[in-house]
Amino acid sequence: MATFAKPENALKRAEELITVGQKQDALQALHDLITSRRYRAWQKTLERIMFKYVELCVDMRRGRFAKDGLIQYRIVCQQVNINSLEEVIKHFMHLATERAELARNQAQALEEALDVEDLEADKRPEDLMLSYVSGEKGKDRSDRELVTPWFKFLWETYRTVLEILRNNSRLEALYAMTAHRAFQFCKQYKRTTEFRRLCEIIRNHLANLNKYRDQRDRPDLSAPESLQLYLDTRFEQLKVATELGLWQEAFRSIEDIYGLMCMVKKTPKASLMVVYYGKLTEIFWMSSNHLYHAYAWLKIFSLQKGFNKNLSQKDLQLIASSVVLAALSVPPYDQSYGASHLELENEKERSLRVANLIGFEVEPKTENRVVLSRSSLLSELVSKGVMSCVTQEVKDLYHLLENEFLPLDLALKVQPVLAKISKLSGKLSSVSSVPEVQLSQYVPALEKLATLRLLQQVSQVYQTIQIDNVSKMIPFFDFTVIEKISVDAVRRNFLAIKVDHMKGAVFFGKQSIEAEGLRDHLSLFAESLSKARTMIYPPAKKAAKLGDALSNLAEIVEKEHSRLLARKSIIEKRKEVQERLLLEMELVEESKRRELQKMTEDAEQKRIAAEYEQRRNQRILKEIEDRELEEAQAMLQEAEKRSKRKKKPVLEGEKMTKQVIMELALNEQLRERQEREKKLQKFAKTMDHLERAKREEAAPLIEAAYKQRLAEEAALHEREQQQEIELSRQRHAGDLEEKKRLGRMLENKRILEERVVSSREAEFNRMKRERQERISQIIQARKQEREARRKMIYFLRSEEERQKRLQEEEEARKREEVERRKKEEAERQAKLDEIAEKQRKRMLELEEKERREKEEILRRPTAVLPTSGGRPTELGGTAPVPAAAATAPAAGKYVPRPLRAKVDAAAPVAPPPETDRWGGSGSKADDRPSWRDERKPTSFASGSRTSWSGSRW
Repeated sequence: MATFAKPENALKRAEELITVGQKQDALQALHDLITSRRYRAWQKTLERIMFKYVELCVDMRRGRFAKDGLIQYRIVCQQVNINSLEEVIKHFMHLATERAELARNQAQALEEALDVEDLEADKRPEDLMLSYVSGEKGKDRSDRELVTPWFKFLWETYRTVLEILRNNSRLEALYAMTAHRAFQFCKQYKRTTEFRRLCEIIRNHLANLNKYRDQRDRPDLSAPESLQLYLDTRFEQLKVATELGLWQEAFRSIEDIYGLMCMVKKTPKASLMVVYYGKLTEIFWMSSNHLYHAYAWLKIFSLQKGFNKNLSQKDLQLIASSVVLAALSVPPYDQSYGASHLELENEKERSLRVANLIGFEVEPKTENRVVLSRSSLLSELVSKGVMSCVTQEVKDLYHLLENEFLPLDLALKVQPVLAKISKLSGKLSSVSSVPEVQLSQYVPALEKLATLRLLQQVSQVYQTIQIDNVSKMIPFFDFTVIEKISVDAVRRNFLAIKVDHMKGAVFFGKQSIEAEGLRDHLSLFAESLSKARTMIYPPAKKAAKLGDALSNLAEIVEKEHSRLLARKSIIEKRKEVQERLLLEMELVEESKRRELQKMTEDAEQKRIAAEYEQRRNQRILKEIEDRELEEAQAMLQEAEKRSKRKKKPVLEGEKMTKQVIMELALNEQLRERQEREKKLQKFAKTMDHLERAKREEAAPLIEAAYKQRLAEEAALHEREQQQEIELSRQRHAGDLEEKKRLGRMLENKRILEERVVSSREAEFNRMKRERQERISQIIQARKQEREARRKMIYFLRSEEERQKRLQEEEEARKREEVERRKKEEAERQAKLDEIAEKQRKRMLELEEKERREKEEILRRPTAVLPTSGGRPTELGGTAPVPAAAATAPAAGKYVPRPLRAKVDAAAPVAPPPETDRWGGSGSKADDRPSWRDERKPTSFASGSRTSWSGSRW
């Protein structure tokens, strides 16, 4: 471990080592200086050293060294200059971010450079080997080699900075900024795992902050500035979690925000609460908790309506429509039906927890079955005036789904309304925290609700219905989806329904006449019938008894009625004026109250800020006084230790100020300095005399030794000179002999050199020709491959066109066949219509003939009756008529009125007449029953909505 007298020397040494390329030694030297206990007092040079130190740590990616150095530097400048630590940390994060971005840009540039267009260019052997062995692309390898290490170092940098700043009240803003930058890093590069770890780190920091409340320089969460920084950090965490799709982490962030609010017993601003509830709506919607989603939207509506003065009418309509549609999207049945006791208790605790997050007051009693319900939500919408702010389409949908009883047409009427609602969406200009409202996301849930309502209403009217009719009545889904919805409703005890696919019918549960749903339906049916009867047969007006006495009663009543109407209109106008005045007064009072409340809040905030500033100044002054007193006491104790004299003891009861202690210490130091100067002067005088005596005695001895040394060195020099001359002569002679020996091999050396050069040149030319031939073969092979590929593509295209042409010809033939069949069907239908027309004319002719015969019989003076032998006999003649024959006229024949009594008395009971093929008892047109007389309603399962039975017409 190297030691330096001054920190500047360590900085210079580090720069010298960096210049010669020894960065590790430079880093170690600076690390030893920073961690040394010798340099605990802050100075500007230490800040420059820290800048150089973090630069080296970033260049060499030494996160552990950086963390140790920053922790030591925090100890040095915590009480002296905390801004220096802030600047160093900012510089550290800036360098790490810059190097990570540079590595990312280099990787992108390398990927672009690798994307070459020359397919015939040779690849490097190492690239081919890496591609075949690893199976990775160039971008993956470049990311792993260049980008990933720097991203790891940047992530470690953020963790290090957060760990250093976690319990420092003076650097809360820097802590919040670091957390925000770490969130943005996770968001930009989609680092979900690191984001979860970051959230857990911040959560642990807050937990430790609450656990260890007696730490020095601990952040005070009751201060408005600290609370706002922590809330901003949590809200940024919530936004990034929702953007990354980490809904579980987003819910935990919601719980963190709620816990922070409960910890300080204070509600954040309305703008932050809108963000809070906006993210809650997204979380509950993704988790299919439609009830909590609707309650969160209701809170957004209340906040925007109460606090947002810039809210436009269009934005208010969109928010109110979202609230109502979210409430309607809640399933109309109990989700916890049929659950066990343990599951119910768990659901109760979860509902209570979520209700607390939403901000509603809920009684935590075990006997309350429902905490938040759909019915209470809808009643709250009406009571808070949400329905008056929604669009007309949403009002119509609410009326259809909640108030109307349309068992056959509900889905058909809901469908166009949903189509209009799906187009109602847009950005909210006056609500920055809720940027966009999409009403189309509620359409599937509303279609499911409409299906459930229709099945519920149909079950109150019918017992059986065909599957085809159900599919026609519900155009939203296929019957398989309808069946799944029905099964869920049956499981939740919302419907009693069975599906029989063998019979193709749906059976609803049996209902008695006393059932409440059927009783209401019958009462509505009775009221409708009563109204129809009143319209068909209006009651007769009774004549007034006083009509004769008071001839002008109608005129008097009309005048009185007009006067009452005018009085009513005047009263209503006065009421409207009074209500308008009251409303204006309430608005004025509300504005005054808000202004007063705002003034009170501003005054309270100013007072709190002043008190906080005063306490802060007092704390700073006290810390300064304590620090000065400690320094003075240390100086005094050090002076007492150095002094050998016995000092006057300082009484503990006396209040010693820094000035008094400084004066005592200065006086003591001055006295000690004077004593030391006197001692030094005496010692210097003694040493001066001693040194003079020593030099006087040693002068002749030194002169003699010098002369002897000169003689010895001259003899030595002469001897060494002679030896060197002799050695030079011997080396020269040896070199001449070596030159003569090697001169004979010069020609052989030249011949060998020419032979080696010629052989290597021939080898080079041969390898060059082989390479050219190999390249030509590769080019020819690739040309043949491209030619084969082009031929294959041409063949595939030709085959595809042929198949397409054959398919078009087949479709044309099928269309011609369909048209021919339609034409034949039309001709056959025309023939059938012609035959039916001829039959109808024949029937009309027969009826006309029968009518003429009847008229002729009625016009005759006497009627002719057939006898038993078949001969006609006049009624007025004297021919004998047998009783049986006279009293038994043929069935269906006309009998005059004078003879009917005799015939009835004498004739036996005739059998019932046979019915003809048209369902009548005779051949007369007047005796045939009409189709309106015998119609009876049958089951709906017969195939059509309404079917009738009876005689044909």
